[in-house]
Amino acid sequence: MKKYQLGEFEEIVILTIGVLYKEAYGVAIKNEIETRLSRQVSMGAMHSALVRLEDKGYVKSFNGETTEERMGRPRRYFQITALGKKAIEYTKDTRDELWKAIPKVALDLKIIG
Repeated sequence: MKKYQLGEFEEIVILTIGVLYKEAYGVAIKNEIETRLSRQVSMGAMHSALVRLEDKGYVKSFNGETTEERMGRPRRYFQITALGKKAIEYTKDTRDELWKAIPKVALDLKIIG
């Protein structure tokens, strides 16, 4: 059952929004993912994931203050919604249950050949 749909990258993005809390804007999210996961992220992929998460109601965005540094354009900040919190909790619980269900012997791999 697809109670809450979160793709792998969407999950990483929403969790990173939580990590950054009040400093979660596009470039900061991208940099945090790249630093923590040693994974390159394009701004296009980041933007697409943020739009999908917002469309699903898992995050909401708001504009910060304008700055000279950004030529008068405000940063767009993101925060997790109540529905988003339920989605990441559901995802974590589902993963935890799957991990618990794996017999120890199944992960006790031996190289054959």
